[in-house]
Amino acid sequence: MRLEQELHKQITQLEGEIKTAEDSLKDARAKEASNTETIRNLRERKEELEEKLRNTEEDAKNTKADNTRLTADEENRIEKYKNNVATLDSIIKQIQNDRSREVEERNNTEINRIKNLKDTWSKHQENVKNTIKTICNKLTIEYVDKVPFRGEPDNTLKICEEFVIFDAKSPATEDVTNFPNYIKDQAERAKKYAKQDNVKPDIFFVVPTNTLEEFGNFVLNLGDYNIFIIAVDSLEQIIQSLKKIEEYEFAEQLSPEDRDSICRILGKFAHLTKRRIQIDSYFAKQFIELAYKADSDLPKEISDKVIEYEKSEKLNPPTDKRAKILNIKDLEKDTIKLKKETSSRGIAVDDEKISAEINKLPLYRTDIDK
Repeated sequence: MRLEQELHKQITQLEGEIKTAEDSLKDARAKEASNTETIRNLRERKEELEEKLRNTEEDAKNTKADNTRLTADEENRIEKYKNNVATLDSIIKQIQNDRSREVEERNNTEINRIKNLKDTWSKHQENVKNTIKTICNKLTIEYVDKVPFRGEPDNTLKICEEFVIFDAKSPATEDVTNFPNYIKDQAERAKKYAKQDNVKPDIFFVVPTNTLEEFGNFVLNLGDYNIFIIAVDSLEQIIQSLKKIEEYEFAEQLSPEDRDSICRILGKFAHLTKRRIQIDSYFAKQFIELAYKADSDLPKEISDKVIEYEKSEKLNPPTDKRAKILNIKDLEKDTIKLKKETSSRGIAVDDEKISAEINKLPLYRTDIDK
């Protein structure tokens, strides 16, 4: 009995141990399943980390390659920058040299210009004298080396028993802005020549051509005498015009008949000119009065239309050309043609009657008073 109890006890104990072992086994199996899941998760994590590591290594490799490339590019850029800087420095230096050379050339050109200008002006008096002497020899005019009056003008010509003075004037410096004032002062001092006997009251100041633009007035009227400011280029034309005075003196050699014919023709021209002025003045007055009357008396609509047509009109009279001579026969043909056109339009044109009526008009104020 006791043994049986002991056995039961042992069996119970063994059952407890078995249960405990089973529980432990169950826990171990649960733990093993958990560990298996953990291991699986860890393996997955490991695979993820390995993938990430591979990506990271690939990125690092690419980054290293990029870094190597960028380093090479940077070195190339630095080298290119250094080359560009060197090139730029060379260009700047070249530009500075060119600029310095340009400024130097410009300065040298200006210095040479001023030097040549001074040389030209310093030789102006001699040039004027030589030019006038050449013209006098060409036109057979007497050049007076020693004048018979007080003073020593630069150049003196004798025309019709009168002494004509040509004084050469040039600026003292390259600044010509004060040159006109200098000429005015010299003009005042020229009075010592003008008051001399047999000296023409028209005195000529010959100035360099490149100074003419400084003058606003080329004639100085000083009461008893005049000063004419001229250039060297115009000397021959002026001296030629002065020589014409000699030709006028030959008029005394004409016969009385020739002189009377000349006077008759000139008188006829003077009479016709004055008559034409008188008639033109009359018609000008009439046209002005008609224009005022058209502005004041015409209806506004018509007046505006007239103004519109007036703006579109253009009058082109024949131009006067120096090389063209007006032929008398051509003028006569034009006159005859004009008469025919006026007659065909019913306008009466009778030269004798018109001339007679015009001649009845008083020409001078004394005729009107009478």
